[in-house]
Amino acid sequence: MKKMLLILALALCSYANAQKGSILVMGSVYYNSENTSEPNSENKNFNLGFAPKIGYQFHENWTAGVESDFYANKQKQSYMDTEYKYNIFSIGGFLRYSKPINQTFSAYADFGVGYQNKKDNFHNEINESVRKGNGMYVDLTPALFIDINKGFGLNFNIGGLGYSTLSYDENNGSADVKRFNFSFGQAFSIGISKNF
Repeated sequence: MKKMLLILALALCSYANAQKGSILVMGSVYYNSENTSEPNSENKNFNLGFAPKIGYQFHENWTAGVESDFYANKQKQSYMDTEYKYNIFSIGGFLRYSKPINQTFSAYADFGVGYQNKKDNFHNEINESVRKGNGMYVDLTPALFIDINKGFGLNFNIGGLGYSTLSYDENNGSADVKRFNFSFGQAFSIGISKNF
């Protein structure tokens, strides 16, 4: 019964389709903290991320805009007083195709491409190192939008497809990292958005 009431309430919400000429503002926040205690060591892991987007709907189904992502990770182990942390920053553009399913739900896919950089810091009782890398990313993310009230709503996705590169200049030469990511059904995220 509760599910039926929720579905009915969502269906009765006032709906405002994103109109040509509207501005899209959206974003998501990520936070995770984990502490593990073992007989001879204690481990701490902390993650924080923020991914804002802003776009312009130039056609009934098409939106283009700018996206960015800020992500920080810190890992600390009491064994040998080891600490590893890294920060990733990316900025680029995205193109979205959206299609209304009914008055409440819309399906969309975002195609994004841009620049990214990463800074790694590692130190323990024996050594310390810092390295920086620059590269690019390309990703495709299908998602579902639920309109709650007048263009304000929730975005849900269950993964996507992505490719990224990072090139590091190090003392003993350069290092290249190439990553392909296929995460359909293995990831889940929720974001919020508003069309003005």
